[in-house]
Amino acid sequence: MKKLISILASGLVLGAVSCVKQEMAESQGEGVLCVDMSVVGQTKALSEDQLYNTAEVNIYKADYSGLVRSYVYSEIPSPLYLAADKYRVDVIAGEAVAANPAIASWDSRSYKGSQAFEIIADQVTTVQVVANVNNAVTKVSFDPTVAENFTDGYTMTMTLSDEASSRLVYDSDKSGAEGYYIVDGLFEPSLTWTFTGTLAKDGSSFTKTGVIENVQAGKLYNMNLKYTIKDGELDFSLSVDRTTEIVDDTIIFEPVSTGLAPSSIYEIWATRATLHADVDVAEGAGKKVQFGYSSDGGATWSYIDAVNDSEGTWKADITGLAPSTEYTYALVLDGVHVGDTMSFTTEAAPNLPNASFEYVSKVSGQSYYKFYDPDCGVEEGSFMFWGSGNGEGSEGVSGSADMGITITAIDTADKIHGNQSVVAQTSSMVGMLAAGNLFTGQFAGLVGTSGGKVNFGRPWTSRPSAMRIWCKYSTGKFNIVNNNNLGVTKDDYDRAQIKVAIGTWDYKKYGGTKDSPVHINTTDESTFVDYYTDPNTIANGDVVIYNDGYMINNGEKVTAATTGWIEYVIPLDYRKFNAYPTHIVVSCAASQYGDYFTGYDKTKLWIDAVELIYE
Repeated sequence: MKKLISILASGLVLGAVSCVKQEMAESQGEGVLCVDMSVVGQTKALSEDQLYNTAEVNIYKADYSGLVRSYVYSEIPSPLYLAADKYRVDVIAGEAVAANPAIASWDSRSYKGSQAFEIIADQVTTVQVVANVNNAVTKVSFDPTVAENFTDGYTMTMTLSDEASSRLVYDSDKSGAEGYYIVDGLFEPSLTWTFTGTLAKDGSSFTKTGVIENVQAGKLYNMNLKYTIKDGELDFSLSVDRTTEIVDDTIIFEPVSTGLAPSSIYEIWATRATLHADVDVAEGAGKKVQFGYSSDGGATWSYIDAVNDSEGTWKADITGLAPSTEYTYALVLDGVHVGDTMSFTTEAAPNLPNASFEYVSKVSGQSYYKFYDPDCGVEEGSFMFWGSGNGEGSEGVSGSADMGITITAIDTADKIHGNQSVVAQTSSMVGMLAAGNLFTGQFAGLVGTSGGKVNFGRPWTSRPSAMRIWCKYSTGKFNIVNNNNLGVTKDDYDRAQIKVAIGTWDYKKYGGTKDSPVHINTTDESTFVDYYTDPNTIANGDVVIYNDGYMINNGEKVTAATTGWIEYVIPLDYRKFNAYPTHIVVSCAASQYGDYFTGYDKTKLWIDAVELIYE
């Protein structure tokens, strides 16, 4: 994916473009070099006239035996006589030839070019020198995750030496800007970078520093700063692109090296991957471009046709891969493997623990259940992953069961898989609705007799494409309506809702705990989270189950019987493709408006065989 620039659009053209043959030197063995310079692309800091009048032109013997002539452009004689021989002409222009050059600058570029030529006796020789940008160029961009996690005032300082004049400071206003450094003549120059900021979550200072060794003139060092939260830990990543040539005003597409190009880590999923390759236009003309991929180190291969992404670049989306598997892949032209192979490893594809609810146990001294069994001897069922509004009484936080209302139970007689299902059942007491529920997380307590608090979510890092869940539903018309802003009346039927979301919710911002970060207080609507608009949600989906049908992801309502067991597949709608989740939320509510204390107090929602799908 290498892009080269048209130097003519960003630099200088030096040549004998207006030279006419004048009277030749009378002495034998001399010829004429007529020099004229024109500017095709104007620099940011210098006017065209300044660039012309300050450029240095040096002529050397081709064997490097010494400097023959040296001029400022405006003082070059015309015609210029040189003895017949082989030479080299160098041109240096821009900031590098200023009286007091700025070592680091946002807009002052330097240019340098060289061209060999030969003077033939009694002839006019024309020569053209193309001078390219001769700075080391930095481009620092701040990913949105930086602004999300740091308070205003974060900076990225790029320093070439200890001198203040060699330092540029990037802030949010300078994100994506190019900085120019004069490195010509320095021995093994290096750039030191330092990021400083204040973490929004707790006000602590954060600093990272590093060194880019052996920076080179004419190269763009493209850095993208991201703040990542993965596996519950914080990390900071910096990528440096050392291969991109300077990109300036006009881009042309030159021949590229044919071979594989690396994929982003976010393009490798559990069962699919996007692969990239560069194919020289001339070399690939008329040929079939494919990718070969192998899970056994190249002993056997599968093939997929590539599509032309842009001039010289190709890609393919491979599906049906095995999770947690290393694949070798190759570029294939007309059936022939070309260049070196590369490899990637697909992500894991775990399912939710205790997803068929086979492992439950009674709360100590009570008749209601918690949805794990610490003595079951099976890892996935031995710890709390699922919670309910029942609470855990003496073993944890009191919930509805302590008020005599069990809103979530097991049903060994009616199930779709294994020995039992879970039934979430909406109930009421003295006119107060308690909606049946089951969720990933933990009940956080009662709010007097008027509501409850829940901490939603469990640690999670994989990226599923959908969730499959089996449900059975029994409901009736709303008989308790405590919110008149919902658009429902007692002539309407209650409905269930199941939500699934993955995201990067910070418990210090969302009010929950490290393991269950999203805190909801049913008596305070300001705490409610809409996963369709929430900025830290990576992907989400939901299904609303009616008495006579269902609706998935706000789509069209499907008319269907819901009183029997129905398999629902909820696609996860991804809005972020450059992040990994830290948590997953699954929330099953027998009454969609239970948080608003509105529903039918005999509604029941059976749930079984939850499964994450990776496609």
